[in-house]
Amino acid sequence: MKVDVAQVVGAVVREVRDVERDGKPAKMVIASRIYDTGREDLWDALTSAERIPRWFLPIDGELKLGGKYQFKGNAGGTITECEKPQRLSVTWEMGPQVSWITLHLTPKGARTELRLEHTALVPPEFWDQFGPGAVGVGWDGGFLGLGRHLENPAAAGGPEEGMAWAMSEEGKSFYRACSEAWYAASIASGTPPDAARAAADRTTAFYTGGEHKD
Repeated sequence: MKVDVAQVVGAVVREVRDVERDGKPAKMVIASRIYDTGREDLWDALTSAERIPRWFLPIDGELKLGGKYQFKGNAGGTITECEKPQRLSVTWEMGPQVSWITLHLTPKGARTELRLEHTALVPPEFWDQFGPGAVGVGWDGGFLGLGRHLENPAAAGGPEEGMAWAMSEEGKSFYRACSEAWYAASIASGTPPDAARAAADRTTAFYTGGEHKD
């Protein structure tokens, strides 16, 4: 598949915040993008068990309020809020690690803005090592897949195509650019530039299969 890397990376607005969750300091990574579709269609793409595997991963479970879901080979959790077609909140659980995701869908004329907020209680040493790009770059990949699906809903797509592309030179260029964008968001949130740079370089190496020397 061919991707205009600069256009896709530039379509996402990124933000990093220090917040509180359950009385404890937490980190929130925010990604927003406006898609060329109505809110009902975007909601369906985000919540339909038939459509989700076309742009993200195969999913099992009860996709309703209070239901549990599981992405194949990835996270699972519980659907904690479901206000169709504007707000969806879930827990994001991988092993013993639990974080929280909220999606907001806002009409922008004939288009729709998707805002993803991912909140986690992050160990300081992990945040220092990888920064916001650890999860942010992964969501960039999801936003890319969603955009391609909305442009051509009938296309098969799926994780196999995405994984193969991720290891191509174009895919690596995409992930490098996303990591740089999260580096800029990290600095904007108050991270010292040297620390943000080191964390971004480690994240880039992780996503591209490169090496990082501390």
